[in-house]
Order: sequence, then C-alpha cells, then structure tokens
Amino acid sequence: MRFFLFIILFLTASFSLFAQSEQLARNFFEQGEYEKALKTYQQLLKQNPANPMLFEGVVSSYQQLENFEEAEKLLYEKLNNSANNPNILIELGHNFELKENKARAKQFYEEALDAIEGRPNYAYSIARGFEKYNLLDFASQAYERAMELSADMNFSLQLARIYGEQGKTEEMFQNYLDLIDADPKFFPIANREFNRYISEDASSEANVTFRKLVLKKLQENPALIYNKILSWLFVQQKQYDRAFLQEKAMYRRGEFGLQGVMNLAIIARDNKDLETAKEIIEYVIEESPSENTVLQGSQLLLALKQESANPEEYDSLDKEFQQLLNQYGYGINTLSLQIDYATFLAFNRNKTTEAVDLLKNLSENVTSNFDKAQVKLTLADILVLEEKFNEALIYYSQVQKLVKNDEFSQNARFKVAKTSYYKGDFEWAKNQLDVLKSSTSQLIANDAMELSLLIEDNSIEDSTQAALKQYARADLLAFQQKDSEAISVLDSVLEFHKGEKIEDEALLKQAGLYEKGAEYKKAEANYLQIIELYNEDILADNANFYLAELYANHLNEPEKAMTFYENIIFNFADSIFFVEARKNFRTLRGDQLE
Repeated sequence: MRFFLFIILFLTASFSLFAQSEQLARNFFEQGEYEKALKTYQQLLKQNPANPMLFEGVVSSYQQLENFEEAEKLLYEKLNNSANNPNILIELGHNFELKENKARAKQFYEEALDAIEGRPNYAYSIARGFEKYNLLDFASQAYERAMELSADMNFSLQLARIYGEQGKTEEMFQNYLDLIDADPKFFPIANREFNRYISEDASSEANVTFRKLVLKKLQENPALIYNKILSWLFVQQKQYDRAFLQEKAMYRRGEFGLQGVMNLAIIARDNKDLETAKEIIEYVIEESPSENTVLQGSQLLLALKQESANPEEYDSLDKEFQQLLNQYGYGINTLSLQIDYATFLAFNRNKTTEAVDLLKNLSENVTSNFDKAQVKLTLADILVLEEKFNEALIYYSQVQKLVKNDEFSQNARFKVAKTSYYKGDFEWAKNQLDVLKSSTSQLIANDAMELSLLIEDNSIEDSTQAALKQYARADLLAFQQKDSEAISVLDSVLEFHKGEKIEDEALLKQAGLYEKGAEYKKAEANYLQIIELYNEDILADNANFYLAELYANHLNEPEKAMTFYENIIFNFADSIFFVEARKNFRTLRGDQLE
C-alpha cells in the first residue's frame, strides 16, 4: 500500500513540476524572451515528444527568433512522421508566409484544403487552423467545401461569424437566417449578432440588406418568426408604425397575445411617437377580451392625452380619470392609475391637497414594500412641488429603506440630491450625486453626473454660489410648471452673470422653456448664442441638434436644419445625437430611406 502511495505522490509531483515548467516557457515567450522560451520548450519536448503544444512552442519560438529554416525543418519532419495531418501543411504555409514567400505559402494552404475532398470531417480542424492566423478566406473555403461535399455537415454558424469579420454582411445575415429557418429557437442567439450591425439608420447598407433578406424569407415561407424579426428591425429603426403592422399580423394568426402589441405602444410612447402609440393602444382596447389589459390600455391612453393636452382640456381628462376609477374601483388593482391621477391633480390642476389626501389614503391600503415605495415617491414629488422640502426628504428616505438595492431606491436617492439642490444645500447634494455616478441605471448615472458637474463648475469661481442659487430656483419653477417665472429668473441669471460658467446652462434651459411655450424664435436666438460663444464646450452638440430640430419641425427652414445636423456629423462624431442627426440630414436631403 505504501508503495502505491509513493508512486501516486511521485507522479503528482512530476506532473506539477512539468506544468510549472510549461508555464515558465509560456511566460518567457509572452515576455519576449524567446531564447529562454525555446530552450525550455525543447527540454520539455524531449520529455514528452508527442505533446503538440510543446512542439508548437518550439516552432513559434524559432519563428519569433526569425530562424525560419529550423522551424521549416521541424515542420517537415513532423509532416513526414504524421499520417494525414493537414494542419501541419497550414503551419508550413504560415512559415513560408513569414519568409515572405506568399506563392509557396498559398500552395500549402490549398493542399490543406484539398484534404477535405477525401475527409470532409477534417474541415472544422482545418478551418480553425486557418483562423488561428486570421486566414479567413481559406477558413470560409474549408467550411463551404465540406458543406458542398456532405449534406450532414452544417457550418452555417461558423461561416456567419467569419463573414461578419470579413465584412460580408449579406452572407453573414443569410447564414444566420438559414439557421433560424432550421430552428426558430436560434433567433435570440442570432439577434445578439444582428445588434452589432443593425442601427437606427434605415438607409444604412446593413439595414437595407437585412430587411430585403428577411422579406425574401417571409415570401418563401410565411412563418411568424419572420414577422417577429421584421418587427424587431423596425423598432431598431424607430419605425413603430411598420412594427405595428407586423405585431398585428402575428396577433391575427392566433399564436401571440396582445402583450407584445402593448409593449410596442410603450416603446413608441417612450420615443415620442405619440400618434402611433395612441393608434396601437386603441387597437389593444378594441381587441382585448381581458379587463386588466383594457384597464392598462385605457390608463396608457390617458397618459398620452395628458402629454399633449392644453389647460382647456384638463376638465375633460379629469372626468376620464374619474370614470375609469369609478368603473374599476379604488383598490390595489388600480394603484398605478390612482398614482397617475394624483400626479395629474397636483401638477396639472394645482389641486395638491386632493392629491396628497388620495395618496395618503392609498398608502394605508397597500401591503407590499414596492407598492408603498411607489406611493411615497409620488407623495414626496408633490411635497417638493409645494416646496415642503424637509417633509419630502423624509418620504424619499423611507422609499430607500423600503426597496433597498433596487433601481427605485437609486431614483429616490437622486431625488434627495435634487431636492437638496433646490434648497440650496449644494455640498450635500453633490455628495449624494457623486455616489450615484456609478448607479446601475445609466439614466440616473448620467443625470447625477450632469447635476454634479453643474454644481462643481459654478462653485469654484463663485464662493457665494449666487448664480447657482438663481439657476436652481429657475429649475424648481420649471419643475412646478411655472414656466414664465422660470424664464424670468433665467433672464436675471443671464443679465447679472454674463460670461460666467452658468451662462450656457441658463441659455439652454431657457431655450427649452421657450420651445415648450412655442416661442420658437426666442429659442433659436438662445441656441445660436450658445453655438457662437460656447461651441467648444460640453453643451455645443445639444445646441446644434436642438436648433436643427427647431428648424426642421417648427420653423420650416430645412436648409438651415441640414446645416446644423451636418455640424453634428462632422464636428461631434461622439455625440449621442450623431445617429439621429445623420438620419434626419439624409431625410431632408431627399435620400431614399428603405
């Protein structure tokens, strides 16, 4: 027994020592110490001559030392002693390529490919050998030849990946679609690859090619998966009306419910395509047999109407809210509707007392922490509206405790910082914001960073923070929807703090308020002033894009719009507005957007 134990211990120690030596050889190679790597690999290869990794290490070390003759000699010896190993031919070809003998290299590569004729099952190994040296044309030929020779061989996935790397987008898309054709469950996997090539720009070559291939597939085989793929494509291109047609087609076939259609409405609304969102929701309400879906749709429709309503329409909206609540009751099933109604009463009807009473009654009837958090967050927002900051901060803090480590909690923390900023407690606000810069929510992280920078930039030069206090006051007035008062305060900022850091922020904020009030020429003047005075600063791309949108959508001056879209394209390539600017520029120029 002791003898066997000794043998086991000896073999374990020997294997460990061998592994350490191999790692040492790799380390020498990676650090560029090729002489040491070569000697170590040679010693190891003598002990284990059948190990392909050690043989490769010796050959690669010779090649790095530009001793191609020794590497060639070893490879020929290996070829002569190996039966049917076409990968050695690839290695020989690579060695000749390093010697800049491309013609000889090609001969060996083609000889390796010829091996597939007799043995199609060699294709994968041979293709991987070519891929090792980025010889993608030869790798694709290996896979293609095997598939031609044997119906049992399917390398569509490998070919799709290679075609993508080669920039052959049509061939890549075709292979992925063939795989989906064979098994629709493959779509989520292929979709990850589609996302790398498909953009918002419907006129891009990749988008146009992909759309044509999917339509062709749909004509050949009217399977629902192709409607699903087209719907996905149109959503990426923000063509929600076209996506709606595909979603309707899927619903009418009876294999999909209405939730996908409803989800599309929410996406369209979030991207400001309110007309399409409204059309989709009305369709869902008309078609749905489910009371809950009708309630969800009716609530969403009310929210859409609210976004575009003017004060004269508020009475009518109020009645619609009350009708829905009378129909469905004031229970937990209408919690989000009641929250929406409270928000409407406070922010649109100036009935904060009614709104607070509704929410406090609601909070007494909810049991889950998440539901309580939703109610308290809205209640805190209304308290900020009333400038009851300390009470609002208490509720925001309660929300954080109710839903710890949740994005909802991070949102409450951001609102704590924003409320402190409204109060003029800038140092505390900035401390909170700096923590939120690493938020898991990109939107919260970006908002936190912007507000933190605003506070920092306008606290360095002015220790009294007078301009920042005025700007924060204007920001609060805008939150309270007292737009004319906010504009007046910003006028004061621009008059008394001209040339200071706050000026471009104030001009941009005021321009947005002018646009909201349809005072488009005043907004134009503000944007032009930012571009003239601050075209190298952080808000320059915002000003260029918003001005282009103003010319295109409100002032009916497409030529000017094109000029400022073009500014984004050529001068702000890393801007978040770049893709939209390019798309809008092409539309105005008259390009055919597929």
